[in-house]
Amino acid sequence: MSAVQGVERAPERILVVDDEATLLRAMKSVLSQREYEFIPATTGEEAIEYAARDEPDAIILDLTLPGMSGFEVCRAIREWSDVPILVLSVRESEADKIAALDLGADDYLVKPFLAGELLARLRAMMRRSQSGGGRVREVSAGNLHVDLEARVVTRDGERIPLTRTEFSILAHLARNADRVITTRAILDEVWGRTAERGTEALRVHISHLRSKIEIDPSVPRVIITEPGVGYRFSTRG
Repeated sequence: MSAVQGVERAPERILVVDDEATLLRAMKSVLSQREYEFIPATTGEEAIEYAARDEPDAIILDLTLPGMSGFEVCRAIREWSDVPILVLSVRESEADKIAALDLGADDYLVKPFLAGELLARLRAMMRRSQSGGGRVREVSAGNLHVDLEARVVTRDGERIPLTRTEFSILAHLARNADRVITTRAILDEVWGRTAERGTEALRVHISHLRSKIEIDPSVPRVIITEPGVGYRFSTRG
């Protein structure tokens, strides 16, 4: 725990919602080692109660719960809170991922998972939340820099020319850095809801964009594909 001007900073609180005792024990160990305060809940009803009572800094939410489902929990919490929500579930279908994200989840991770990846996504969600929701003007991923105001992209200070459409796609992903954005959401943002553009057109533009901004386009580290769902701008670059 760090201290600022003599005042100890309270640990960040993580509400973990899952009905598997083994998973909760593992999550308690992982989170406690990183000095997070662990708050367990085993039902959707408890999740909503504890979210209101404890005001956690983030929620890790399973979808398959006794009684109220994780989908219902997400919908209910989003009616009054913008707390970051990471869905952690064995359900890996495209429909489930999109449904959770459309209901307001910030990210989605499939079980089994690596503790390091979960913690990285958790930190990314909380960084976005702590930024205060102000207008994003600049985003970096390693030595790649995106100036959203000037509409300029550089790597190591060298400008990378992009087409208008390529920049629009990149800008939308960068404004939501480290968050999964569905294919439909990108299409609506870039071409409009009435535009007759399909996923194939987006794939082509993403491919061209990667060829310009990625160090190795065959192994992208900035624009990450979330299979069956969409894409994510990774600030880890």
